[in-house]
Amino acid sequence: MNFTELLAPLSTAFFAGLLGAGHCFGMCGGIASGLGVTAARKGAFGAALVFNGSRIISYALLGGIAALLLGFTGEALSVPAWSRWLRWATAILIALVGFQFLFGLRFLSLIERGGARLWARIFPMVQKLATLRGAGGRVALGLAWGFLPCGLVYTLLLTAASMGNFSDGALVMLAFGFGTLPALLGMTLWAPALANLLQDRMFRRAIGIALILLAAWSVLIMGSMDHGMGEGVHQH
Repeated sequence: MNFTELLAPLSTAFFAGLLGAGHCFGMCGGIASGLGVTAARKGAFGAALVFNGSRIISYALLGGIAALLLGFTGEALSVPAWSRWLRWATAILIALVGFQFLFGLRFLSLIERGGARLWARIFPMVQKLATLRGAGGRVALGLAWGFLPCGLVYTLLLTAASMGNFSDGALVMLAFGFGTLPALLGMTLWAPALANLLQDRMFRRAIGIALILLAAWSVLIMGSMDHGMGEGVHQH
């Protein structure tokens, strides 16, 4: 894909991560704030950077693998417009996350239950890694944390899968990971204050509306891209 074609999925992934801060707090807040408590206060920021950098790398690897596997599946099954359907599914799920913030309903719980079985196998290892000291332990912990059963991660993996190749799929999840970084770093350094903010009803409603608008924007972008491709075919 060229840069123009990549811009829409990368933007969607980044802003989904940025706006999904409340969901991140529920799923990753414990370990993020724990890093700030267990690390020396002077080194808390560095510990958080090491952990989150490894976490983002794990997202990128999962995105690349998803793009390879699901892209190959679409080609093998000869499903027309495979990547477009995956992006439509992403937009719908992002909208559901938005409605979850607005009304307190857990639309993604069914998706997260599916990954809970894998996480149950990984969790004992994660517990051991959490007790290790030094950068090595935090790197291992961050890499393992990418497998946390998170509906928002699974949602963006659909967009990554639609890219069709490892590098572009990895870039999508890298953008998502960087979007989550402000919230996760904030949880390490200012966990109580950020927790209070994310529990504020008006703030959560604002996030919900923003996520719904993001989903609508991604649908409009897909529509304009399809229209442009249609015009190109017609002119040819």
